[in-house]
Amino acid sequence: MRKNLGLALRQMRLLRGIKQTHFAQLMGVNQATVSRWERGQLTLSPAQQAMAHRLLAAACDSAQDAALKRLVESSTRKVHLVCDRTHRLLAASPSRQAEWRADASEFMGRSLIGYASQEILEAEATLDALGWHAGELSSLEIATGPNTDRVVPILPGRVLWERIALSDGRAGRIVTTVA
Repeated sequence: MRKNLGLALRQMRLLRGIKQTHFAQLMGVNQATVSRWERGQLTLSPAQQAMAHRLLAAACDSAQDAALKRLVESSTRKVHLVCDRTHRLLAASPSRQAEWRADASEFMGRSLIGYASQEILEAEATLDALGWHAGELSSLEIATGPNTDRVVPILPGRVLWERIALSDGRAGRIVTTVA
């Protein structure tokens, strides 16, 4: 099984055009360690596996991010995209923006966590234990309760959180109202 992981690591690294020495620098190890990983002679720790996944899953250019933003902004569903760690707004669909009592441009690049309902905050607090930030879980459906904010109201319902790699290596979160 270690050998299969090593082969997959090598294949993804080569597909991204990353040399072993550069990948070693990104991972904080030496080139010989990367070589041993790829040959299946050394096992990556869970934290190293998550870091390698983040580095290799990221797109090589921002054109993919621009396409994702266009898809979100043209969606007919209530959906928005935020930075997974900071909750800064990156894009929002027209139907999501219609719920807000202010222009979406006022929120771009700003964290939306201050508008979260108690249920959203509670779900957010469970993410590390679920392996969300380690890349072990890529989607989660949660129940939301209302918040009391007049500018960015949240109604009771269900939302789907989907974690996606952004081109700079960060994770994004697509938030879609499902009910």
